Amino acid sequence: MAIQPIGPNQINPAPATGGVEKTDASFEKTLKESIQQVNDAQLQADQAISDLTTGKQQDLHQTMIAIEKASLSFELMMQVRNKILSAYEEISRMQI
Repeated sequence: MAIQPIGPNQINPAPATGGVEKTDASFEKTLKESIQQVNDAQLQADQAISDLTTGKQQDLHQTMIAIEKASLSFELMMQVRNKILSAYEEISRMQI
């Protein structure tokens, strides 16, 4: 399962009052779900490789597609992580 793109209609703005905790929980939930999707893609790729090597599956193309999906999902996750760390570092350097 690959990470699904988020459209503009799927983004829920935080409420005006008391929204900090809900927004944090929402961000955390979204991040955990995305990591779980990357993990699922990795597991599917591993299963596809196992099925190909044991002869359960004969289609090399499907196996390669599963491997590439897992690879791209992981690369995207790493880029998101890098952007989050970069934003955190920039915020921590700000003077109050």
